[in-house]
Amino acid sequence: MTAFPSHPQRNSVRLQLRQNQLLQGMTAPQWAELEPLLAIADYRKGEPLVRQGDEEMEQFFILEGMLKRVVSNPEGREMILRFAAEGEMDTSYAAWRMRTPVPYSNVAVTKVRTAELPMPQWAEFLERHPDVKQRFEYEVMKLMSEVMAHTITLHLLDAPGRLARFQRKHPELAGRIPKKELAAYLNLTPETLSRLRQKVGEP
Repeated sequence: MTAFPSHPQRNSVRLQLRQNQLLQGMTAPQWAELEPLLAIADYRKGEPLVRQGDEEMEQFFILEGMLKRVVSNPEGREMILRFAAEGEMDTSYAAWRMRTPVPYSNVAVTKVRTAELPMPQWAEFLERHPDVKQRFEYEVMKLMSEVMAHTITLHLLDAPGRLARFQRKHPELAGRIPKKELAAYLNLTPETLSRLRQKVGEP
C-alpha cells in the first residue's frame, strides 16, 4: 500500500479517481483535501480486502478490476451479495455507524487496485463536506437496496429469471465475471448456467 501523493503512477491514478461515480462532482479544493488521505493498494485475485467480522473498516474506491461482497456461515457456505468494478465503491459505513463488526467479506475477483482510507477519516471528510455526504449516503442506500433486491430475487425467480434479471441490471458486468462466480451469485451450478446461456445463444 502506497500513499497517494508518493505513488509512482499518481497521475494515472488521479485520472481513474476522477471517473469514480461518487467523486465526479467534487470541487478542486475537495480533491486537494481528499487526495493526501488516500492510499493506493493492489490485491491479487482471490485476496480478501475485508474479512467478515473485521472491526477495522475502510472506504474503498475501485480503480481497476472487480471485487465481490460475500457472506459465509460457520459451515463455510458462501453467498455472493454483489459485484463491484472500476468506477464504483464499497464501504463498511453502515457497520461503522452502528458500531458492529463488518458483516461480510470483500474479495478480489480479478486483480484489483483501490484507493482507500480508514472509515473514521472518511467520515470526518464527509462531515466537512455535506454535499459529498449527501451523495455518498444516497449511494449507500442504493447499494443496500441492490443487495436486498438480489436476495429476494433468489427466492422469487426461477433460474432463467435470475439470469435474465442479472443481464438486464448489470450488462456491463455480464461478460466479465467468471462462470463459477456468476453461477454462485445466481445460486446455480456452473452446468445449469451454461445450459441457460446456450438457450439464449450466449457463449
